[in-house]
Amino acid sequence: MPPARKRPRAYDPARTRTAVLAQFGNVRAAVRTLTPEQLALPTRLGDWTVRELVAHVGMALTAVDRLLGEPEPARQDGRLLDWPFAIAADADAIAATARRLAAEHPDLDAHLAEVERRFTDRLDAHPGTRLLPTSAGALPLADYVVTRTVELVVHTDDLNAAVPGLDIPCDRQALAAATRLLADALAVKAPGGSTEVRVPPYAVVQCVEGPRHTRGTPPNVVETDPLTWVRLASGRLA
Repeated sequence: MPPARKRPRAYDPARTRTAVLAQFGNVRAAVRTLTPEQLALPTRLGDWTVRELVAHVGMALTAVDRLLGEPEPARQDGRLLDWPFAIAADADAIAATARRLAAEHPDLDAHLAEVERRFTDRLDAHPGTRLLPTSAGALPLADYVVTRTVELVVHTDDLNAAVPGLDIPCDRQALAAATRLLADALAVKAPGGSTEVRVPPYAVVQCVEGPRHTRGTPPNVVETDPLTWVRLASGRLA
């Protein structure tokens, strides 16, 4: 018999919202401490400065506001696990918008405060079932908010890498959601059961075609910590 298909992982919308706002708050607190010299530092994202990266972090939440302003799709035709593979196509437009926002908002803390206010207002006004026209297809709002944990965790790590000693913490729930989404995406990209990828304490997935094990420790095991996994999945590490 073929193996039973796993149900998609479920995420609690209230916990996801709390995690997103907690991680965004961590970034905001750190941004208040940055000097003009630190904001002008280069990042590992091509020619982006720290200022432009901070503006892009705000875009993680303004994307929700923007998509809610679009007509609601008639039906859902995307999956949460499609999102990690769809975002690369938007890279050029995203970079241009980040540069524009960085230039338009010299007071980054005030800008991020307004971004957070609009995000919470929009979530209060719309149910999690409201469909959004994302680059991965039409997704429910609650699913799209899960993707915001990936954006925030990845770019928190980018900021920490760019500014010596910054050390912005990762909210545990945000890191857990980001880790799980990216691990599940790997299982979609490389389906199979020959290899077990473990990212304790948040995720375990089986992937890669080959001999399938049914009990005990699989023959091939890869294990790493959550931040290293996020860096690998997002292309920050080869």
